[in-house]
Amino acid sequence: MTYPETPAARSRWILGRRGPKNPLDPSRPYAWLLEKERDATGGLVDGLTVFLTNKECPWHCLMCDLWQKTLDEPVPAGAIAGQIDFALGQAERECGNLAKLRQVKLYNAGSFFDDQAIPESEDAAIAKRLAKFDRVIVESHPALVGDRCLRFRDRLNCQLEVALGLETVHPEALEKLNKRVTLDRFRAASDFVTRNEMALRTFVLLQPPFIPADESVGWANRSVDFSQDCGATVTALIPTRTGNGAMDRLAAAGQFTEPTLGQLEDAMDYGVGQARGRVFADLWDLDRFSNCAACFPRRLDRLARQNDTQQVPARVICPSCR
Repeated sequence: MTYPETPAARSRWILGRRGPKNPLDPSRPYAWLLEKERDATGGLVDGLTVFLTNKECPWHCLMCDLWQKTLDEPVPAGAIAGQIDFALGQAERECGNLAKLRQVKLYNAGSFFDDQAIPESEDAAIAKRLAKFDRVIVESHPALVGDRCLRFRDRLNCQLEVALGLETVHPEALEKLNKRVTLDRFRAASDFVTRNEMALRTFVLLQPPFIPADESVGWANRSVDFSQDCGATVTALIPTRTGNGAMDRLAAAGQFTEPTLGQLEDAMDYGVGQARGRVFADLWDLDRFSNCAACFPRRLDRLARQNDTQQVPARVICPSCR
């Protein structure tokens, strides 16, 4: 199998391997959850994550599966604010008091600053609904970091944190991911965020395609270093998965394998061990990366404690899988 060489051809190839999208209601977020996360002072803060329903982003990244939870057209006027209202109401019913929640993540299967996804005309209403939070976290493609960030920051009475997908510093792999961003462009977007008194969070992929498996932890470590060099106070490590059509095709052709749980542990031990910034492991659906049911619960617990404490506990020794 030959993977296309140009961005336009890659986009066509990726789109051609998709299945159907999930049916979504534009008046409702497609998911929401309550979570605890370690903050910069070392405490665990309660937060709300809202997964907003919106139009698919204009980029077609090779590894992305979030397109399955997007719409083909922009949402109606007022829909995003209505989705946030719904999530806040659900969260209040579950936790009893929204005042306990200190931060909110508005994740949207794309870029918050994409006007086709989140219309800027809703920014004032969104900011009003988030007035009681200490921190608001949104995600964006580096290319969309600009003046709208500043206008949204100024509408908030709290800290704005912008999450950018770095993915990898491996230059060939990054280019082939079809994200259409360079390390220089990422560095410039990061500088804009930090220079304008916004916090920076990044996403790093563990073992994206086109990186040999035996080199993937080393490249993830370099990516964490680069992220922190750019000023990130949080770096999230995400094991790369199949399941979006394109990645499954690469896997079938022998051009991609999912990372192992041990590789994630190695990368986390390095990132947390550097003690330069918080490094979190994405724990969603983590059992798919384990080949041993006997030790998986303890290894999952270790990673969760690592997220919460930013310490490197002793590794789990399993007599079954060694």
